[in-house]
Amino acid sequence: MELELRHLRMVLAIAEAGSVTKAAASLGLAQPALTTQLQRIERMLGGALFTRDRRGVLPTPLGDLVLARARVLIPAVTGLHDEASELITAGGTARYRVGATNGPIVAGLVRRLTDAHPGGPVSIHSTWSENEVAQMTVDGRLDYALVGACSTPPAGLPTGLIWQVVSVDAVWVLLNERHPLAGRDEVGLGELAGEQWITAPGDGCFLECFAAACAREGFSPRTPTSIDASSAFDLVVAGGAIALCQGLVRSVPGAVAVPLRGAPLRWRHLLGWDPDGPAAARASELYGYAVEAYLEIVTQRPRYARWLIGHSDLGVQQAISLLPKPSRPGLAGRSDPMIA
Repeated sequence: MELELRHLRMVLAIAEAGSVTKAAASLGLAQPALTTQLQRIERMLGGALFTRDRRGVLPTPLGDLVLARARVLIPAVTGLHDEASELITAGGTARYRVGATNGPIVAGLVRRLTDAHPGGPVSIHSTWSENEVAQMTVDGRLDYALVGACSTPPAGLPTGLIWQVVSVDAVWVLLNERHPLAGRDEVGLGELAGEQWITAPGDGCFLECFAAACAREGFSPRTPTSIDASSAFDLVVAGGAIALCQGLVRSVPGAVAVPLRGAPLRWRHLLGWDPDGPAAARASELYGYAVEAYLEIVTQRPRYARWLIGHSDLGVQQAISLLPKPSRPGLAGRSDPMIA
Protein backbone atom coordinates (compact mmCIF):
# COMPACT_ATOMS: atom_id res chain seq x y z
CA MET A 1 0.00 0.00 0.00
CA GLU A 2 1.38 3.41 -1.00
CA LEU A 3 0.57 6.84 0.38
CA GLU A 4 -2.07 8.56 -1.75
CA LEU A 5 -3.68 11.98 -1.86
CA ARG A 6 -6.84 10.63 -0.21
CA HIS A 7 -4.73 9.60 2.79
CA LEU A 8 -3.45 13.17 3.13
CA ARG A 9 -7.02 14.45 2.97
CA MET A 10 -7.97 12.17 5.84
CA VAL A 11 -5.02 13.30 7.96
CA LEU A 12 -5.84 16.94 7.26
CA ALA A 13 -9.51 16.41 8.13
CA ILE A 14 -8.57 14.86 11.48
CA ALA A 15 -6.23 17.74 12.30
CA GLU A 16 -8.80 20.38 11.35
CA ALA A 17 -11.62 18.68 13.26
CA GLY A 18 -9.46 17.92 16.29
CA SER A 19 -11.18 14.58 16.59
CA VAL A 20 -11.34 11.34 14.62
CA THR A 21 -15.07 11.10 15.29
CA LYS A 22 -15.78 14.61 13.98
CA ALA A 23 -13.50 14.08 10.99
CA ALA A 24 -15.28 10.85 10.13
CA ALA A 25 -18.62 12.66 10.13
CA SER A 26 -17.27 15.40 7.85
CA LEU A 27 -15.86 12.79 5.43
CA GLY A 28 -19.03 10.70 5.42
CA LEU A 29 -17.23 7.72 6.96
CA ALA A 30 -17.90 5.53 9.96
CA GLN A 31 -15.55 6.33 12.84
CA PRO A 32 -14.05 2.79 12.96
CA ALA A 33 -13.35 2.94 9.23
CA LEU A 34 -11.43 6.21 9.57
CA THR A 35 -9.54 4.89 12.59
CA THR A 36 -8.49 1.84 10.57
CA GLN A 37 -7.36 4.07 7.69
CA LEU A 38 -5.35 6.26 10.07
CA GLN A 39 -3.63 3.19 11.52
CA ARG A 40 -2.70 2.04 8.00
CA ILE A 41 -1.30 5.49 7.17
CA GLU A 42 0.73 5.53 10.37
CA ARG A 43 2.14 2.08 9.57
CA MET A 44 3.14 3.29 6.09
CA LEU A 45 4.91 6.35 7.50
CA GLY A 46 6.49 4.51 10.41
CA GLY A 47 5.06 6.38 13.37
CA ALA A 48 2.08 8.00 15.08
CA LEU A 49 0.66 11.15 13.50
CA PHE A 50 -1.46 12.23 16.47
CA THR A 51 -1.52 12.00 20.24
CA ARG A 52 -4.82 11.83 22.06
CA ASP A 53 -5.97 13.49 25.28
CA ARG A 54 -9.22 14.73 26.81
CA ARG A 55 -9.37 17.64 24.37
CA GLY A 56 -9.06 15.50 21.26
CA VAL A 57 -6.07 14.84 19.01
CA LEU A 58 -2.86 16.81 18.52
CA PRO A 59 -0.29 16.24 15.77
CA THR A 60 3.04 14.69 16.65
CA PRO A 61 6.22 16.08 15.03
CA LEU A 62 5.74 13.51 12.26
CA GLY A 63 2.12 14.61 11.99
CA ASP A 64 3.19 18.25 11.65
CA LEU A 65 5.51 17.28 8.79
CA VAL A 66 2.78 15.36 6.98
CA LEU A 67 0.25 18.17 7.48
CA ALA A 68 2.70 20.77 6.13
CA ARG A 69 3.18 18.73 2.96
CA ALA A 70 -0.56 18.00 2.67
CA ARG A 71 -1.43 21.71 2.78
CA VAL A 72 0.83 22.24 -0.23
CA LEU A 73 0.10 19.10 -2.24
CA ILE A 74 -3.70 18.98 -2.01
CA PRO A 75 -4.34 22.49 -3.45
CA ALA A 76 -1.65 21.92 -6.10
CA VAL A 77 -3.17 18.67 -7.34
CA THR A 78 -6.71 20.07 -7.18
CA GLY A 79 -5.58 23.07 -9.23
CA LEU A 80 -3.96 20.79 -11.79
CA HIS A 81 -7.19 18.84 -12.24
CA ASP A 82 -9.22 22.05 -12.55
CA GLU A 83 -6.89 23.45 -15.20
CA ALA A 84 -6.92 20.18 -17.13
CA SER A 85 -10.72 20.15 -16.97
CA GLU A 86 -10.91 23.69 -18.31
CA LEU A 87 -8.52 22.83 -21.14
CA ILE A 88 -10.56 19.80 -22.22
CA THR A 89 -13.85 21.69 -21.92
CA ALA A 90 -12.49 24.59 -23.95
CA GLY A 91 -11.61 22.15 -26.71
CA GLY A 92 -15.21 20.97 -26.86
CA THR A 93 -14.25 17.33 -26.22
CA ALA A 94 -16.33 15.19 -23.88
CA ARG A 95 -14.16 13.18 -21.52
CA TYR A 96 -14.94 9.86 -19.89
CA ARG A 97 -12.80 9.20 -16.83
CA VAL A 98 -14.17 6.11 -15.14
CA GLY A 99 -13.03 4.85 -11.78
CA ALA A 100 -13.85 1.24 -11.01
CA THR A 101 -13.38 -1.38 -8.36
CA ASN A 102 -12.88 -4.93 -9.54
CA GLY A 103 -16.00 -6.33 -11.17
CA PRO A 104 -17.11 -8.35 -14.17
CA ILE A 105 -18.75 -5.51 -16.12
CA VAL A 106 -15.83 -3.06 -16.14
CA ALA A 107 -14.16 -4.37 -19.30
CA GLY A 108 -17.41 -4.47 -21.27
CA LEU A 109 -18.33 -0.93 -20.24
CA VAL A 110 -14.96 0.49 -21.25
CA ARG A 111 -14.97 -1.43 -24.54
CA ARG A 112 -18.37 -0.01 -25.49
CA LEU A 113 -17.33 3.47 -24.47
CA THR A 114 -14.14 3.44 -26.52
CA ASP A 115 -16.01 1.97 -29.52
CA ALA A 116 -18.56 4.79 -29.30
CA HIS A 117 -15.87 7.48 -28.95
CA PRO A 118 -12.87 6.34 -31.01
CA GLY A 119 -9.87 8.51 -30.35
CA GLY A 120 -11.69 10.29 -27.53
CA PRO A 121 -10.37 10.82 -24.00
CA VAL A 122 -11.53 7.60 -22.31
CA SER A 123 -9.56 6.44 -19.28
CA ILE A 124 -10.01 3.89 -16.50
CA HIS A 125 -8.74 4.13 -12.93
CA SER A 126 -8.84 0.68 -11.32
CA THR A 127 -8.53 0.06 -7.59
CA TRP A 128 -9.93 -2.16 -4.84
CA SER A 129 -11.06 0.86 -2.80
CA GLU A 130 -14.66 2.04 -3.22
CA ASN A 131 -13.85 5.03 -1.03
CA GLU A 132 -10.98 6.11 -3.26
CA VAL A 133 -13.10 5.96 -6.42
CA ALA A 134 -15.99 7.85 -4.81
CA GLN A 135 -13.75 10.57 -3.37
CA MET A 136 -11.99 11.10 -6.70
CA THR A 137 -15.39 11.49 -8.38
CA VAL A 138 -16.56 13.96 -5.72
CA ASP A 139 -13.33 15.93 -6.20
CA GLY A 140 -13.77 16.02 -9.99
CA ARG A 141 -10.71 13.88 -10.69
CA LEU A 142 -13.00 11.23 -12.15
CA ASP A 143 -16.28 11.62 -14.01
CA TYR A 144 -17.93 8.33 -13.02
CA ALA A 145 -17.56 5.74 -10.29
CA LEU A 146 -18.40 2.09 -10.95
CA VAL A 147 -18.32 0.21 -7.64
CA GLY A 148 -19.73 -2.79 -5.87
CA ALA A 149 -21.56 -2.49 -2.55
CA CYS A 150 -24.07 -4.19 -0.28
CA SER A 151 -26.50 -1.27 -0.17
CA THR A 152 -27.81 1.76 -2.04
CA PRO A 153 -26.40 4.31 -1.50
CA PRO A 154 -23.13 2.60 -0.59
CA ALA A 155 -22.47 2.76 3.15
CA GLY A 156 -19.57 4.83 4.42
CA LEU A 157 -18.66 6.57 1.16
CA PRO A 158 -18.29 10.34 0.65
CA THR A 159 -21.55 12.17 0.02
CA GLY A 160 -22.40 14.29 -3.02
CA LEU A 161 -22.90 11.67 -5.73
CA ILE A 162 -25.99 10.18 -7.34
CA TRP A 163 -25.88 6.37 -7.32
CA GLN A 164 -27.76 4.32 -9.91
CA VAL A 165 -28.06 0.56 -9.40
CA VAL A 166 -27.05 -1.37 -12.51
CA SER A 167 -27.79 -4.81 -11.09
CA VAL A 168 -28.34 -6.71 -7.87
CA ASP A 169 -26.74 -10.15 -7.70
CA ALA A 170 -26.56 -12.98 -5.21
CA VAL A 171 -23.33 -13.78 -3.44
CA TRP A 172 -22.35 -17.42 -3.99
CA VAL A 173 -19.56 -19.50 -2.52
CA LEU A 174 -16.61 -20.86 -4.49
CA LEU A 175 -15.60 -24.36 -3.39
CA ASN A 176 -12.87 -26.78 -4.36
CA GLU A 177 -14.41 -29.29 -6.78
CA ARG A 178 -13.64 -32.09 -4.28
CA HIS A 179 -15.39 -30.31 -1.41
CA PRO A 180 -18.22 -32.49 0.03
CA LEU A 181 -20.80 -29.81 -0.83
CA ALA A 182 -19.50 -28.96 -4.32
CA GLY A 183 -22.10 -31.12 -6.08
CA ARG A 184 -25.10 -29.54 -4.36
CA ASP A 185 -27.58 -27.27 -6.16
CA GLU A 186 -27.35 -24.89 -3.20
CA VAL A 187 -25.92 -24.87 0.32
CA GLY A 188 -27.04 -23.26 3.55
CA LEU A 189 -24.68 -20.71 5.03
CA GLY A 190 -24.81 -22.58 8.33
CA GLU A 191 -23.42 -25.71 6.67
CA LEU A 192 -20.17 -23.80 6.11
CA ALA A 193 -19.76 -22.60 9.69
CA GLY A 194 -16.36 -24.19 10.25
CA GLU A 195 -14.75 -23.11 6.98
CA GLN A 196 -11.81 -20.81 6.37
CA TRP A 197 -13.16 -17.89 4.29
CA ILE A 198 -11.51 -15.59 1.78
CA THR A 199 -12.90 -12.60 -0.06
CA ALA A 200 -11.75 -9.75 -2.28
CA PRO A 201 -10.32 -6.62 -0.62
CA GLY A 202 -12.52 -3.57 -0.14
CA ASP A 203 -13.31 -0.83 2.35
CA GLY A 204 -17.10 -1.11 2.38
CA CYS A 205 -19.43 -2.90 4.80
CA PHE A 206 -19.39 -6.36 3.20
CA LEU A 207 -17.60 -8.11 6.06
CA GLU A 208 -20.08 -6.68 8.55
CA CYS A 209 -22.98 -7.83 6.36
CA PHE A 210 -21.41 -11.29 6.10
CA ALA A 211 -21.02 -11.53 9.87
CA ALA A 212 -24.66 -10.46 10.33
CA ALA A 213 -25.86 -13.10 7.85
CA CYS A 214 -23.87 -15.77 9.71
CA ALA A 215 -25.31 -14.59 13.04
CA ARG A 216 -28.80 -15.10 11.64
CA GLU A 217 -27.75 -18.70 10.92
CA GLY A 218 -26.59 -19.12 14.51
CA PHE A 219 -22.80 -19.02 14.20
CA SER A 220 -19.87 -16.65 14.23
CA PRO A 221 -17.58 -17.16 11.21
CA ARG A 222 -13.83 -17.03 11.07
CA THR A 223 -12.85 -13.60 9.85
CA PRO A 224 -12.39 -13.80 6.06
CA THR A 225 -8.93 -13.14 4.67
CA SER A 226 -8.88 -10.41 2.02
CA ILE A 227 -6.89 -11.51 -1.01
CA ASP A 228 -6.71 -10.58 -4.70
CA ALA A 229 -8.94 -12.54 -7.09
CA SER A 230 -6.16 -14.49 -8.81
CA SER A 231 -4.71 -15.69 -5.51
CA ALA A 232 -8.19 -16.48 -4.21
CA PHE A 233 -8.84 -18.82 -7.14
CA ASP A 234 -5.48 -20.52 -6.57
CA LEU A 235 -6.18 -20.98 -2.86
CA VAL A 236 -9.63 -22.48 -3.46
CA VAL A 237 -8.29 -24.87 -6.10
CA ALA A 238 -5.55 -25.91 -3.66
CA GLY A 239 -8.23 -26.68 -1.07
CA GLY A 240 -6.97 -24.09 1.42
CA ALA A 241 -10.18 -22.09 1.81
CA ILE A 242 -13.57 -21.26 0.33
CA ALA A 243 -14.33 -17.89 -1.25
CA LEU A 244 -17.28 -15.56 -1.13
CA CYS A 245 -17.88 -14.58 -4.74
CA GLN A 246 -20.38 -12.98 -7.08
CA GLY A 247 -22.83 -15.28 -8.80
CA LEU A 248 -21.28 -13.98 -12.01
CA VAL A 249 -17.89 -15.45 -11.10
CA ARG A 250 -16.05 -16.96 -14.06
CA SER A 251 -15.45 -20.70 -14.31
CA VAL A 252 -12.16 -21.89 -12.86
CA PRO A 253 -10.83 -25.42 -13.41
CA GLY A 254 -10.79 -27.21 -10.07
CA ALA A 255 -13.39 -24.98 -8.41
CA VAL A 256 -17.20 -24.85 -8.36
CA ALA A 257 -19.46 -21.88 -7.54
CA VAL A 258 -22.55 -22.87 -5.54
CA PRO A 259 -25.55 -20.67 -4.60
CA LEU A 260 -26.22 -19.90 -0.94
CA ARG A 261 -29.75 -20.97 0.02
CA GLY A 262 -32.09 -18.01 0.28
CA ALA A 263 -29.53 -15.57 -1.14
CA PRO A 264 -28.63 -14.18 2.31
CA LEU A 265 -25.99 -11.86 0.83
CA ARG A 266 -26.47 -9.59 -2.17
CA TRP A 267 -24.09 -7.43 -4.17
CA ARG A 268 -24.95 -4.32 -6.14
CA HIS A 269 -23.13 -2.88 -9.15
CA LEU A 270 -23.52 0.89 -8.88
CA LEU A 271 -22.74 3.79 -11.20
CA GLY A 272 -22.15 7.11 -9.47
CA TRP A 273 -21.62 10.69 -10.69
CA ASP A 274 -21.82 14.29 -9.54
CA PRO A 275 -25.34 15.54 -10.36
CA ASP A 276 -24.03 19.12 -10.69
CA GLY A 277 -21.01 18.29 -12.85
CA PRO A 278 -20.69 18.07 -16.64
CA ALA A 279 -20.67 14.26 -16.49
CA ALA A 280 -24.33 14.25 -15.43
CA ALA A 281 -25.43 15.02 -19.00
CA ARG A 282 -23.81 11.79 -20.23
CA ALA A 283 -24.73 9.54 -17.30
CA SER A 284 -27.53 7.82 -19.23
CA GLU A 285 -25.03 6.77 -21.91
CA LEU A 286 -22.71 5.24 -19.32
CA TYR A 287 -25.62 3.52 -17.60
CA GLY A 288 -26.79 1.99 -20.87
CA TYR A 289 -23.31 0.63 -21.61
CA ALA A 290 -23.04 -0.76 -18.06
CA VAL A 291 -26.34 -2.60 -18.46
CA GLU A 292 -25.27 -3.99 -21.85
CA ALA A 293 -21.98 -5.17 -20.34
CA TYR A 294 -23.84 -6.88 -17.50
CA LEU A 295 -26.26 -8.64 -19.83
CA GLU A 296 -23.36 -9.82 -21.98
CA ILE A 297 -21.59 -11.34 -18.98
CA VAL A 298 -24.73 -13.16 -17.80
CA THR A 299 -25.18 -14.79 -21.23
CA GLN A 300 -21.65 -16.15 -20.74
CA ARG A 301 -22.64 -17.64 -17.34
CA PRO A 302 -25.46 -20.06 -18.27
CA ARG A 303 -25.77 -21.58 -14.80
CA TYR A 304 -26.29 -18.17 -13.20
CA ALA A 305 -28.70 -17.17 -16.00
CA ARG A 306 -30.82 -20.25 -15.27
CA TRP A 307 -30.68 -19.58 -11.54
CA LEU A 308 -31.92 -16.01 -12.07
CA ILE A 309 -35.13 -17.32 -13.64
CA GLY A 310 -36.42 -18.16 -10.17
CA HIS A 311 -35.23 -14.89 -8.61
CA SER A 312 -37.10 -12.10 -10.32
CA ASP A 313 -35.94 -9.45 -7.84
CA LEU A 314 -32.33 -9.89 -8.95
CA GLY A 315 -30.52 -8.93 -12.15
CA VAL A 316 -30.81 -5.59 -13.97
CA GLN A 317 -32.74 -3.02 -11.94
CA GLN A 318 -35.26 -0.37 -12.90
CA ALA A 319 -33.58 3.02 -13.42
CA ILE A 320 -34.49 5.81 -11.03
CA SER A 321 -36.53 8.73 -12.35
CA LEU A 322 -33.63 11.16 -11.85
CA LEU A 323 -31.68 9.43 -14.59
CA PRO A 324 -32.04 10.94 -18.09
CA LYS A 325 -33.36 8.72 -20.86
CA PRO A 326 -30.64 6.24 -21.94
CA SER A 327 -29.04 6.50 -25.36
CA ARG A 328 -30.21 2.99 -26.22
CA PRO A 329 -33.99 2.83 -25.65
CA GLY A 330 -35.33 0.16 -23.36
CA LEU A 331 -32.14 -0.76 -21.54
CA ALA A 332 -32.52 1.28 -18.40
CA GLY A 333 -35.98 -0.01 -17.66
CA ARG A 334 -35.25 -3.71 -18.12
CA SER A 335 -35.55 -5.81 -15.02
CA ASP A 336 -36.13 -9.24 -16.58
CA PRO A 337 -33.37 -11.53 -15.35
CA MET A 338 -34.16 -13.99 -18.15
CA ILE A 339 -32.18 -11.69 -20.46
CA ALA A 340 -29.36 -11.44 -17.90
